[in-house]
Amino acid sequence: MTTTTPRPTPAETEQGDPRLDADVRLDVEHLAHLLLGHYPELRLGARRLMADERFHRIEGLPLAEHRDRVLGQLRLLAAEGDVHRSFPVRFGGAEDHGGFLARFEELGHADPSLQIKSGVQWGLFASAIYHLGTERSHDQFLADALSVAVPGAFAMTETGHGSDVAAIGTTATFDVETEEFVIHTPFRAAWKDYLGNAGQHGTAAVVFARLITSPAGKPRVDHGVHAFYVPIRDPQTMEFLPGVGGEDDGLKGGLNGIDNGRLWFDHVRVPRVNLLNRYGDVDADGTYSSPIASPGRRFFTMLGTLVQGRVSLDGAAVTASRLGLTIAITYGNQRRQFAGAGNDEVVLLDYAEHQRRLLPLLAETYAAGFAHEDLLAAFDDVFSGRNDTPETREDLETLAAALKPTSTWFALKTLQTCREACGGAGFLTENRLTSLRADMDVYVTFEGDNTVLYQLVGKRLLTDYAKGFKHLDAVKVAQLVAERASDAARFRTPLHRAIQTIADVGDVRRSAGQLRETDTQRALLVDRVETMVAEIAQALRPAQRADAATSAALFNGQQHAIVEAARAHAELVQWESFTAALARVDDPGTKQVLTWVRDLFGLTLVERHLAWYLVNGRLSAGRARTVTSYIDRLVSRLRPHAQDLVDAFGFEQAHLRAPIASGAEQTRQDEARAWYRAQRASGDAPIPEKHTR
Repeated sequence: MTTTTPRPTPAETEQGDPRLDADVRLDVEHLAHLLLGHYPELRLGARRLMADERFHRIEGLPLAEHRDRVLGQLRLLAAEGDVHRSFPVRFGGAEDHGGFLARFEELGHADPSLQIKSGVQWGLFASAIYHLGTERSHDQFLADALSVAVPGAFAMTETGHGSDVAAIGTTATFDVETEEFVIHTPFRAAWKDYLGNAGQHGTAAVVFARLITSPAGKPRVDHGVHAFYVPIRDPQTMEFLPGVGGEDDGLKGGLNGIDNGRLWFDHVRVPRVNLLNRYGDVDADGTYSSPIASPGRRFFTMLGTLVQGRVSLDGAAVTASRLGLTIAITYGNQRRQFAGAGNDEVVLLDYAEHQRRLLPLLAETYAAGFAHEDLLAAFDDVFSGRNDTPETREDLETLAAALKPTSTWFALKTLQTCREACGGAGFLTENRLTSLRADMDVYVTFEGDNTVLYQLVGKRLLTDYAKGFKHLDAVKVAQLVAERASDAARFRTPLHRAIQTIADVGDVRRSAGQLRETDTQRALLVDRVETMVAEIAQALRPAQRADAATSAALFNGQQHAIVEAARAHAELVQWESFTAALARVDDPGTKQVLTWVRDLFGLTLVERHLAWYLVNGRLSAGRARTVTSYIDRLVSRLRPHAQDLVDAFGFEQAHLRAPIASGAEQTRQDEARAWYRAQRASGDAPIPEKHTR
């Protein structure tokens, strides 16, 4: 494991309640196996590979050398890394979609640049060929993409259109006479931008463009966004091919082992068969056909096949948070600062504020990890074909759109807090926290901007809410609306708060007991989501009969509320996943500790939104105060188990590679304490000046 630091007992730390906690022991091995999720052997195999220094990031490498190193590592992965698991057996794969992502998520231990470059090559470029193409595309293009004989770019995003893919400007016009598509970038804002492998290494790209046909005697028709395989560089000279241009994005805020760049196309011709034609095809005479009649549904179906990017980023963010917390908590369990009651200085993690900074983040990381495993299972269930329906795909897309923003934003917050908790040592590049934080920054933007994804989730919540009224007549709808209004009035009255106060009076433990109950936490979290969605729906009701401009203005006025409702929904999903995971824990001590961790997460969510619960009358002032005091008790109770909880993540030094989490700090502290003890024992210790007066 990560450290040889002895585990303190509650008595040693003067934290927690020894009467309750002294006999509770966490089984690290049992918990570690639980945290490996659905693919333990695949994850462990990937970690063993990432322990190989050939894959490790070398901090401080110049840009060009870092890029070259990552490209070489990518080719090593192609040969040794079992990175083709999600692809057909005839291409060396296993059609194991969940296992593919489970292994991908472990690459961040070595270098996030390697993780994302592999995601570009196999998760985007090759996967687009596989999922958007048919056998003709697979036979022609897939083998070289998998072997990295053709490094590829995924050319969807444009300078002028990021998340709004439907509005991209690049066109692909079919020429009936030559049976070719003419790929063209009509203006500067339509340049393909921020593309991995485009700046230097890529020799082909999957280009997303609006497919335009004009069969003889018929008008030109725009069939919407489709994907095309387009060669972009001569593989021998690495010069752009005729009609293709571009430029390097240059130095970025992170992930500089990836050669991001821009591409543009000036009437570049590709054969008709270069259209990835699973969801739309063009005959030699220019006739367009598709198995999906609706252009809107066709577009969303094509994008839905690429949801694995969001799933994988959710897992990568969880890994980054686990790395940061393992480093910070291990260091905090060894580093000493300021004299305590005796002669020794105090371990950082024994300070209440240090615990308050790190342990709620640890609880949220556990919740995010369990939720990710549920997302991964849902992803594999759909993509394996076991449960692939329009409804399950929509559910998967909504779940991924909820969790990816939540975990990536959380990872940034966690890594920054861990950096600060490690003081100056955390700011040193060698301890990885600053590099991880920089590399994670763009995770909140790519594969869907986080705010836009939350808006998608919010719209789905509103759609589901509306479905509840679909089969009701006007009278019943009015009754339901009146009941909700009555509930809102009831919760906002002093009487409801007074009932809580009377129930809790004279005994804070009674209030805390209510808050730690699973049903109470669930009710508080569910009620917040349902109430927020209902209030937004009521605010938007006039839009149903308004003109387009008025409807748009009404919706725009609710955007912040929609985002917050989606965030609340995502938090509820994480809490439910954590709660479900508790049933899979066999060891009693481990289950008890994890229940405390779950409670800490749930009550931290309530505390985070305490203003909402007070304003909406869901909590009395007294019970609201109890939330914070009980969180403090939980933090103290969990302090003796903090090291075990991060050790259960299963990282070794080859994965952490942070000197402050290697045991070196413990050695320094032991040396210093031994020196001072020897000096005191010798009688030669100088007398403090204040003792001479």
